[in-house]
Amino acid sequence: MIETSNHVLIVEDDPDVAESIRYWLEREGMSVSVAETGERGLAAALDAAAPPALVLLDLMLPGMSGLELCRRLRREPRTRRTPIIMVTARSSEAEIVTGLDAGADDYVTKPFSVRELTARVKSVTRRAGNPFGEGQYRDVRLTIDFGAMLVTLDGARVRLTRREFELLAALAKSEGRVLARERLIEEVWGLEYEGDPRTLDVHIRRLRHKLGCVGECIETVIGVGYRFAGFGTEGEGRRSKAAGT
Repeated sequence: MIETSNHVLIVEDDPDVAESIRYWLEREGMSVSVAETGERGLAAALDAAAPPALVLLDLMLPGMSGLELCRRLRREPRTRRTPIIMVTARSSEAEIVTGLDAGADDYVTKPFSVRELTARVKSVTRRAGNPFGEGQYRDVRLTIDFGAMLVTLDGARVRLTRREFELLAALAKSEGRVLARERLIEEVWGLEYEGDPRTLDVHIRRLRHKLGCVGECIETVIGVGYRFAGFGTEGEGRRSKAAGT
């Protein structure tokens, strides 16, 4: 029987790459299954008997592409919140943003260090629950429900990837204080993260974009990191208090 709490599904058509990743993940005590096509990956991800705790997804797949599969997984209730790490040779920022828009939580560019990828997987599966506990942040426009991992803007739900939610939650929990880049990466990606430093900036830009007209509440402190300013009650300007902290 597959242990689903640390079960990783690899969707990769290159058998050498898939076998290398499988070897390292199994050395870390994880259970691993491999699908060679997008169609097989979809079936494996939706298998109620062995649901993956995380999906490693190659973009260049025969048949159904990795982008299409990612979108399908995000539409399915069973896999809507399953963490997805894209593994891709496409490393431009525009292509990375396309992957994040499709619903990926993170990405690793080829060629990659298998040790680094393993560390990323361990970090994500360790945080597969809710690392922010209960409580809410609430101001005149924005509500963040940490327990439900739900964000609403002017009463309408804002759909975020898991990484985007974790970034927003980490910032809101430290409202008014500057969080250094290293601190944010540690809180959201884990101590083992050794990937592309652009990752944080790309996610912040996507988060601001999804927050639309209130995206300015995430302020850049040049040379240091980011600060969440928030919006206060009517007449108070941008001030508020994060509950549950």
